[in-house]
Amino acid sequence: MTHQIEWQESAVFPSVVYTLECPEFLNSVAKVCAEALKESEALHPKLDEIYPVRMSKDLSNDHRLAEFTEYVGVAAWNILSSQGYDVANAGISVLEFWCQEHHKHSLMEQHVHGRNAQLVGFYFLETPENCSKLVVHDPRVAKMQIDLPQVSMLQVSTSSSIINYDPAPGRLIITNAWLPHSFSRHAAEQPIKFIHFNLGVQYQQPQTSQTLNVEIV
Repeated sequence: MTHQIEWQESAVFPSVVYTLECPEFLNSVAKVCAEALKESEALHPKLDEIYPVRMSKDLSNDHRLAEFTEYVGVAAWNILSSQGYDVANAGISVLEFWCQEHHKHSLMEQHVHGRNAQLVGFYFLETPENCSKLVVHDPRVAKMQIDLPQVSMLQVSTSSSIINYDPAPGRLIITNAWLPHSFSRHAAEQPIKFIHFNLGVQYQQPQTSQTLNVEIV
């Protein structure tokens, strides 16, 4: 006998990754990053053999990036508000904001961000073919302990344990700081370059938001 099962489905405790296409900032941000990376190279000309990555100094106070950082701040405020957080009298603070240049065979280990960070983000500048992918990992520790095989790892479903995001020049990706993330090994001859930032919340100053159309992935 075949039974018709009808149930009510509730998706609880979701993890959300937000993607925005922002090519309008690409030239200005890339120029600042190129200068900062050249400065870093002058101080440390030899790349590490195990982790061939070059990082710039903190760029959050560079006035040439003010328009971009303001845009990121507005997007971040709207994200937290849309998630149900009370940020009516809160402002977004930039905790860390630097450029990274990963060379062939480089990767970024799985990690989360603490130290008062609420959101993390990436703004991609140069993404050669076969470059690293942003990898988001399942934060449900209890699920990992009793996990079952997936029908297909190529499809995003409740069973997924990792999800890959393709970088592209001008693409901005933001998610919660508690969501584990990493970068796959970089296979391209040319480096991948991107801004990586961590954002916090300050309740001392009121913040007025403006609505952005944020794509929920």
